[in-house]
Amino acid sequence: MKNYTITVNGTAYDVTVEEGGAGASAPAAPVKKAAAPAAAPKAAAPAAAPKAASAGAGSVKIEAGAAGKVFKIEKKVGDAVKRGDAVIVIEAMKMEIPIVAPQDGTVASIDCTVGDACEAGQVLATLN
Repeated sequence: MKNYTITVNGTAYDVTVEEGGAGASAPAAPVKKAAAPAAAPKAAAPAAAPKAASAGAGSVKIEAGAAGKVFKIEKKVGDAVKRGDAVIVIEAMKMEIPIVAPQDGTVASIDCTVGDACEAGQVLATLN
């Protein structure tokens, strides 16, 4: 969970953003600290646990650059890749965004399937 302060037309708002879309979010309120955000970290903790467990077998992580939906998996486990090769393609805002290998290596794991929702920074695959 992340906290941001956003200013709109001169009015500052404190906004709390939860990862994983665990439920409907409340509208932003003028800068006030309320008791409700204190309960939110408990809800976010279970969502973070599967993320850590989904990290694959390789030492080099390939992470989503933006939130979206897995559109296509270009490589499979065992494929050799060069730096910049597309491994996975995600769809965000009707755009296809290639997620590329950060370095040369071999695909060690694919940690998603076509149609999965993903968050920015989520590990989608790993390399050795």
